[in-house]
Amino acid sequence: MADQSIACRDCGANFTFTEGEQEFYNSRNLSAPQRCKACRDARKNERGPRQMFDAVCAQCNQPCQVPFEPREGGKPVLCLTCFRASKGDA
Repeated sequence: MADQSIACRDCGANFTFTEGEQEFYNSRNLSAPQRCKACRDARKNERGPRQMFDAVCAQCNQPCQVPFEPREGGKPVLCLTCFRASKGDA
């Protein structure tokens, strides 16, 4: 699988969809991006700030905020630090 050059549907600029990005998208059954990073970021900003919800981290028991409403009896909620550590991004 080689890098792909894609024309942004908003601004028309070409951007590179790397081999690694393609593997990531394929592993999660996502379709290829249609907008460059600048246009994706601009669209996110148009939506305004994300609503955040108060929670308590299931790992470190510290109060935190998450971008989804935690459900009682649902999956454990992790703060950003613990979430990143669990993914190996720390």
